[in-house]
Amino acid sequence: MGPHPAVAAIRLAVRRVLHDILNTEHPGHAGPGHERSPSPLVLVACSGGADSMALASALAFEAPKLGIRAGGVTIDHGLQPGSDLRADEVVQRLGELGLAPVESVAVTVGREGGPEAAARDARYAALDAAAIRHGALAVLLGHTRDDQAETVLLGLARGSGIRSLSGMAAVSGAGGRYRRPFLQLDRQTARKACMAQSLPVWDDPHNADPAYTRSRLRHEGLPALEKALGKGVVEALARTAQLSRDDADALDAWAGQAESTVCDATGLLECAKLYALPPAVRRRVLRRAAIRAGAPAGSLFARHIEEIDRLITGWRGQGAINLPGRVVAQRQGGRLVIRQG
Repeated sequence: MGPHPAVAAIRLAVRRVLHDILNTEHPGHAGPGHERSPSPLVLVACSGGADSMALASALAFEAPKLGIRAGGVTIDHGLQPGSDLRADEVVQRLGELGLAPVESVAVTVGREGGPEAAARDARYAALDAAAIRHGALAVLLGHTRDDQAETVLLGLARGSGIRSLSGMAAVSGAGGRYRRPFLQLDRQTARKACMAQSLPVWDDPHNADPAYTRSRLRHEGLPALEKALGKGVVEALARTAQLSRDDADALDAWAGQAESTVCDATGLLECAKLYALPPAVRRRVLRRAAIRAGAPAGSLFARHIEEIDRLITGWRGQGAINLPGRVVAQRQGGRLVIRQG
């Protein structure tokens, strides 16, 4: 008798990603002080919740068949009493699944960008460091189709353009470090897989805390949309993410090619040539120029780019535009100058 359908589904998703990892060149993946291992290592980021526990179990099952070592990392954000004990429990469970190495990493969560963004930044910094420390080829993340739908809606609420609607990429991070095998699977599939394997899971109370935007969206926003529009909203939003990503990638490539055509001999952007570009391409060229000048990408919003764009499309002699990172954009003699102020 074969495995439970949910277990089979998560194992298949992980198997496909592991094959893709093995087929990708990873020069110099070993961390400092680590010689290249004949048996490559893949880590799973595990919170102890159903999604990441299902992912950890599938990795433990599939990796040895492909000659891959499987390890795990859990992040202790220190945001709840007893979080260190909870992290120790997760480490023990990962070890019981046969993963090695496994470790808990404590992080300090700042305040910049709000509690959710600050926790995410601290988590990814710790995962990056763990991957380098252990010389891992990749880190698997347990984001599901439901998480993708929530991300698309959050992007829509910010009004930041098509890139924000593209959600989470299946492959992201430096050198394609992060892999998300479950973006085509729903949250219930992961939970059923844990139940079928009698895997203990921890439900983070923050996921039900209405103080957090994503929690309100999960428990109030999406159910309200499904009630109004019928079932299938999550699937439709996930499809929107993929279509938006394809479009955004194409426009980014176009903007990259256009950059060299809109600069003068000194490298300054020429306003007339910028004006001739399609708006979606022009705004991408402007964003790239602002980031190159020192504006932090995470703090550069659509409204900033719109203000710069008006120096091209609505020129009335207006003054300089102040951008994040002490960057200033101004029009001078038919040229657009973006530099540190």
